[in-house]
Amino acid sequence: MGHIKNVILGGERASPLERGLHQVYLAVFLTAFAVANGFFALRLASDSYAALWGPALYASYFEHPPLVLLNLLPAILLIALGWFLTRRAWAAYLISAVPTIGFALVNYYKIQLRGDPFLAADFRLIRTMSGILGHYHLSVTRLILAIAAGAFLMLLFAVFLMPNSFRSLRLRLGGTLVCLALIPLLYTQVYLDNATYYKTVNNDALRHEWSDVESFVSRGFWYPFIRSVPKAFPKPPEGYSAKGAEAVLAAYSDADISPEKRVTVVGVMGEAFTDLSDFPSLAEIPAVREVYAPLHALEANCVSGDLLTNIFAGGTVDSEWGFLTGYSHHSDFRDDVDSYVRYFKTQGYDAVYRHPGYGWFYNRTNINRYLGFDESVFTDNGFGELVNPASAPRRSDKVLFDYLYRELAARGADDPPLFSFSVTYQNHGPYESQSTSGIRYLTSAATGWSEESCNILNNYLNGIADTISELVRFTDELESLDRPIVLVFFGDHKPWLGNDSSVYRELEVDLGTETIEGFTNYYATPYLIWANRAAKQALNAGFTGTGETISPCFLMAELFDQCAWEGPAFMQLQRDMRAVTPLLHERELYWEDGALTDTLSPKAAEAYQRYRWAEYWRETKGLQK
Repeated sequence: MGHIKNVILGGERASPLERGLHQVYLAVFLTAFAVANGFFALRLASDSYAALWGPALYASYFEHPPLVLLNLLPAILLIALGWFLTRRAWAAYLISAVPTIGFALVNYYKIQLRGDPFLAADFRLIRTMSGILGHYHLSVTRLILAIAAGAFLMLLFAVFLMPNSFRSLRLRLGGTLVCLALIPLLYTQVYLDNATYYKTVNNDALRHEWSDVESFVSRGFWYPFIRSVPKAFPKPPEGYSAKGAEAVLAAYSDADISPEKRVTVVGVMGEAFTDLSDFPSLAEIPAVREVYAPLHALEANCVSGDLLTNIFAGGTVDSEWGFLTGYSHHSDFRDDVDSYVRYFKTQGYDAVYRHPGYGWFYNRTNINRYLGFDESVFTDNGFGELVNPASAPRRSDKVLFDYLYRELAARGADDPPLFSFSVTYQNHGPYESQSTSGIRYLTSAATGWSEESCNILNNYLNGIADTISELVRFTDELESLDRPIVLVFFGDHKPWLGNDSSVYRELEVDLGTETIEGFTNYYATPYLIWANRAAKQALNAGFTGTGETISPCFLMAELFDQCAWEGPAFMQLQRDMRAVTPLLHERELYWEDGALTDTLSPKAAEAYQRYRWAEYWRETKGLQK
């Protein structure tokens, strides 16, 4: 018994062997405690989101051991570092346990309360988060109580049965340096490695691929949290200074919309909406021309043009948020942000958002609040009663446009003006390649194209034909209302047409973005700005003609131009920037002197740099002014 006591307690009377075994005893138990706390953090992650069944998600972690290891390593490294730094097992335990369990607990409650995971960028919002939490009741579940009890028992064990460690300063210093060297090495070479990240999940059947929160918790907590660190440090534009940005914006002043000019604005972004008759190989086919004929007739009676988006076949929120904020560059919004939605609010408008899809998609439930919307209706809280979520990607535009019309028709003369923005869900890819559901506009026999390509095109065209029909009907209904209404409709990106763009290639569509034709084919989507008679009279404007080809970030300014509204200071700066280049592409491509370029002239480059300062300041500090 004396030998066992010497191994556990160490001390001066212990033999060198017993002291060595004492260090092993401490190392084994501390590592075991760190692993246990890592498992606690994983359990909290798996149980944090009600839409996923916690036990199944937790079990799925262990089907991929590297994923488990990546979630456990932070706790193990922290406990080792604490041991070498303090010599005290209980202190090392706390240095590891408090963040390991504490951060996971914050994530657990943040997801339950806000449907949003805890990211490294949230450290910039501690004051905001504490204010939010003050309004909620944090329920203490059996899981929380069990984890708290387990963590407390391990702490008691460390306090009473794990006395001080070795006194060798050289050994402690060496151990500390090894831990400190491993942290950046693992961070850069393992945690931030994209190849590793995409291999560390095999629970696709349990989650929605495009749900940010489900993608996060599908990898535990600590692994995705560490990967979020780079986004906590957004890189400001070259030469940026807050004073310089404020000076740029100080040259402009916000301008109000006069009360008699405050017409209702309805924005609708069409999912994968594009005009395939722009491609010669399809334009020569009568059935395809017939699909787009109603759209062309509508465009002839309004302002119409093209957007040059940043995206292709996906990433829809890039165009959406570009329109709503005016930002050519933006991060994933984590807090209230200056936007054109908020400008409408300052002008006395109600601001509402409608989408017959899930609110977790692209974290819209939270981000819409950050943008300033008063209310958002999704499948989760309204559209689910009107259209089956499973069929919404194929047929939901009628439901959406009916909803919008009823909402507009129900508003009385004394109601505030309205800014309404909606995102359609119909026509979301991929499109069936084995058969055609609906009209067969194209056949392999008539075109010489593969049956697979014809099926994909037919299914896309069937959906688009329905969208165009509903859009035309919607404008007819708006024309019948006495309330002045301006509609802006645009496509978010080109559609998916086969893996590796196989259909585009078979149609011999040039998608090479190094040429103007290829760049336009790859990125262009249509937009139109339409007004009913009441709006034309109120604004004394015709709303006809060809609009400029622009980036999505300039579309709201184009709308304001058509309404003869001056708008906020940032929009006035945008007009000056658009005169230099109407294209601000995320690939750092521009349009200057009638040509696509990646290098602006010195004068234009200086204007762009100052513009980016103002844009960055507005996104990060605009609501703090």
